[in-house]
Amino acid sequence: MTEEEKYAEERTTELRKVKALEKIANSLDALTIWFEEIDKDEWSNRAQYYLAEWHKTVEPKDPTING
Repeated sequence: MTEEEKYAEERTTELRKVKALEKIANSLDALTIWFEEIDKDEWSNRAQYYLAEWHKTVEPKDPTING
């Protein structure tokens, strides 16, 4: 593989990374807007439940991280 081919491949990879990050950002933005617009009084308990469940899935596995 020549230097030009390596450069072109790296550039393509970086472009794909940028596009993926943009899609993630758009999804998070849509989720943020949805979350801001929900009726918080009606959704309070439900949102707390789902956020707590999500938090359980992302807790660090190493107990020394949280002290």
